[in-house]
Amino acid sequence: MNVRIEQGWHDALKDEFGKDYFVSLRDFVHSEYRNKVVYPPARLIFNAFDSCPFDKVKLVIIGQDPYHEEGQAHGLCFSVLPPCPIPPSLLNIYKELQADVGREITPSGDLTHWAEQGVLLLNATLTVEAHKAGSHQNRGWEQFTDAAIRALAEKKEHLVFMLWGSYAQKKGGFIDRSRHLVLTAAHPSPLSAYRGFFGCRHFSKANEYLVAHGMEPVKW
Repeated sequence: MNVRIEQGWHDALKDEFGKDYFVSLRDFVHSEYRNKVVYPPARLIFNAFDSCPFDKVKLVIIGQDPYHEEGQAHGLCFSVLPPCPIPPSLLNIYKELQADVGREITPSGDLTHWAEQGVLLLNATLTVEAHKAGSHQNRGWEQFTDAAIRALAEKKEHLVFMLWGSYAQKKGGFIDRSRHLVLTAAHPSPLSAYRGFFGCRHFSKANEYLVAHGMEPVKW
């Protein structure tokens, strides 16, 4: 099967592409894009992988679903391209960044510069029908992204995983804490950010860990 994805990721995940679940997922996604409005644009479905090659990954942030309104989703979790307003969860991420490492809150919600430094911004589900949150869940994407996280956890050392909220924490439950730094907190959503996301200081903790293991810190 010809899956267009960064070569390192293709090599790491090649066993998935021929499995029954992925064949069914491919057919479903093709049909959805032909017959409905689906986000992100088809060329950006694997943008998280293409923007952050397998060999360069040093930190992973796990989201759940792509944004489902026009002009928002571009394949990186929590990220939006200008001129989209900054979504509430991302604004709270920016607030914590400012409190933690002094990063000024900018008007742009584009996190591509994180991905280019080795931050994998991975949603559990990679596509969604317009205006219908969660509409492509339980179709196979979760199994595929589980395989991606497992490949990282098993083939690499000293990664940082930021697991915000119960969904991400469950998805990363199998990660070996003796090999990687796993940081957990409440989700940055306005509904939960005050219950443990604010004050978590994950960004400085991640950089301290990366530096301690001979890697460049992320320029947030």
